[in-house]
Amino acid sequence: DILAAFRVTPQPGVPPEEAGAAVAAESSTGTWTTVWTDGLTSLDRYKGRCYHIEPVVGEEDQYICYVAYPLDLFEEGSVTNMFTSIVGNVFGFKALRALRLEDLRIPPAYIKTFQGPPHGIQVE
Repeated sequence: DILAAFRVTPQPGVPPEEAGAAVAAESSTGTWTTVWTDGLTSLDRYKGRCYHIEPVVGEEDQYICYVAYPLDLFEEGSVTNMFTSIVGNVFGFKALRALRLEDLRIPPAYIKTFQGPPHGIQVE
């Protein structure tokens, strides 16, 4: 799994558990509209899961939500696909007052699928 830690500030009245679950869903398989392919595939193997929530010390109404994303959700070798999936759509989510990606842990086996820069590295 790819592990992400988000700093979450829920809207007033939204419990942190609901905010964490919403971040996990919206950044993996969640959508606001009905998609015709929903009935073709079980989404359970692709869902992000919020597995732990802890309050941020010294910050009122802020939490660190830890989310695990199954590797099957991502295209191998595509940094763009990975980041778009994790952070591309979730930051405008209405249940949250603020959201920030704090940490991202990527398994070495998945990192090895990245090809690196197409034109090498130039040192200046």
